[in-house]
Amino acid sequence: MRSIESGLLTLEDWRHAYLNGALVRDLVPARARRLFDQGPEQAWILQVDDDAIAQRCTELDAVALEHEDRAALLRALPLYGVPFVVKDNIDVAGLATTAACPAYSYVPHSSATVVRKLLAAGAVLLGKTNLDQFATGLVGTRSPFGAPASVLAKDRISGGSSSGSAVLVGHGHVPFSLGTDTAGSGRVPAGFNNIVGLKPTPGRVGTVGVVPACRSLDCVSIFTLTVEDAAAVLAVVEGPDTYDDFSAFVPGRVGWPQSPRVGIPRDADVDDDIGYDVAWRAACNALSELGVTVKNIDFGPLHEVARLLYDGPWIAERLAVVEPLLERHPEAIDPTVKAVIGRARELRAVDTFRAQYALRRGQQVARRIWDEVDLLMVPTAPRHPHFDEVAADPIGANARLGAYTNFVNLLGWSALALPAGFTPNGLPFGITFIAAGGADAALVRWGRRWQQAMALPLGGTGQRRSPAEPPSWPAAEPTLPLAVVGAHLSGLPLNIQLTERGALWRETTTTSAYYRLYALPGTRPAKPGLQRVPEGGHAIEVEVWDMPLAQFGSFLALVPPPLALGSIELADGRHVHGFLCEAYALADAPDISRFGGWRAYLASL
Repeated sequence: MRSIESGLLTLEDWRHAYLNGALVRDLVPARARRLFDQGPEQAWILQVDDDAIAQRCTELDAVALEHEDRAALLRALPLYGVPFVVKDNIDVAGLATTAACPAYSYVPHSSATVVRKLLAAGAVLLGKTNLDQFATGLVGTRSPFGAPASVLAKDRISGGSSSGSAVLVGHGHVPFSLGTDTAGSGRVPAGFNNIVGLKPTPGRVGTVGVVPACRSLDCVSIFTLTVEDAAAVLAVVEGPDTYDDFSAFVPGRVGWPQSPRVGIPRDADVDDDIGYDVAWRAACNALSELGVTVKNIDFGPLHEVARLLYDGPWIAERLAVVEPLLERHPEAIDPTVKAVIGRARELRAVDTFRAQYALRRGQQVARRIWDEVDLLMVPTAPRHPHFDEVAADPIGANARLGAYTNFVNLLGWSALALPAGFTPNGLPFGITFIAAGGADAALVRWGRRWQQAMALPLGGTGQRRSPAEPPSWPAAEPTLPLAVVGAHLSGLPLNIQLTERGALWRETTTTSAYYRLYALPGTRPAKPGLQRVPEGGHAIEVEVWDMPLAQFGSFLALVPPPLALGSIELADGRHVHGFLCEAYALADAPDISRFGGWRAYLASL
């Protein structure tokens, strides 16, 4: 399937266009016209008119004319001139918000926090997208505005509730869009459309200006074609929101060890009739090839938590939003949505407390999972229904899709849905990595590693992109890169001094070709000494680790003479802190530079 403009799919594509002198008015209005003419009409609820788009382009071009340095402009405005769309339960000042229910429609005076941040970063809004009414559903069919299809399977659903946002990204019409996620609405549509769906830790992104589904659980989600783009958008929209009672932003860890422990369901429930079983096994094999430790996990306790979402009192949060409309105009609400939300009228106050106790028990049990593994990998959805399957059993078909999504927000965790290949008959198959709350930065860095290994086409465009570093990553605990060359390498005796301080492996690389390595005599454990030389040097293998700044002082105190920390030049020209050796200690030390690194030298003994 061809994208609308094959050259402009990702944020990096748009960034390069502007770095090369393109004007916003040359690119965005043309993209908008083609999108409105050729994009699936079921994906839309509202399109921004041409005059408003032109005015926004003129404003941004005027800003560009004030900057001689385009690179500096793009650092200041990381989403400069990039088109996007938002799910129509997210407020945009002056545009109607319907939540896919025309009788509910209102025009807000101010935009949602996330929209304000995106516009401040230079992005250009093109419209508002279709959804399962009041964000109640994982199917994308519960809307009077139509039911978008998967970009790769016209007879199958797109997934919901963020259906339109996912489909427009999957077609390559926009590089990113916003959805929301309470039970999986930012993940299931990603899986069905071969795209990336990033669901942040609850509270990491402000939800002021978002029509609540379950206000205490809701997350704004991000759809993109690449992990780098999802990370870059999250870096713009994350942060504390003083007007959001549920805001709880805390920077998290930057990554996991080089070989993290990944938990998978002991008996994954996937549909073998459509080849999901084959695709799941292939994903597990791909995971193993990344050098991780794979552990089978009992998901029973997580499924118990998941049942609370729709069988417990959280359904009353949905009723809190629509109850006035339900009383005045019950006919305005989709029959299935009405049936789901209507169950809340049967709940009693005591049911709420009992469910809270059950959730607290479930949280305690689930927390122990992180003692066994660093992250989880699950099928994003266990099956991919046809439209007629959903029509025949709208509640049952929907419920089955949430098997691996419903528990995540109740537990306060983060999740990243990623493409994982295709079934034997060509259906897209997706997996989701799940991590503890606050691990968003670690999750996207791991997701980038998965994406590089899989090298899949982007959405339904049929195109691929080489991985690119995004303009910025989500916020994480401040760290300092540290290059180690000897006994601190992975698996060697002093590596524990790094890991017990929370240091995380970043990469294995080499120094520039201006160093010599020596075996220091009489050291226990055995250690090398690294010295920079003006000529006659070698590239020496090193590992670069991210050391938390708060732990750097205690680590420095462990470094014995003649070793010291200094600046080391890497092969690509970067400079990082690392181990060097005072010259006096090298006089009688054997020169082992020819081995190219400490590991190779040890292997020769």
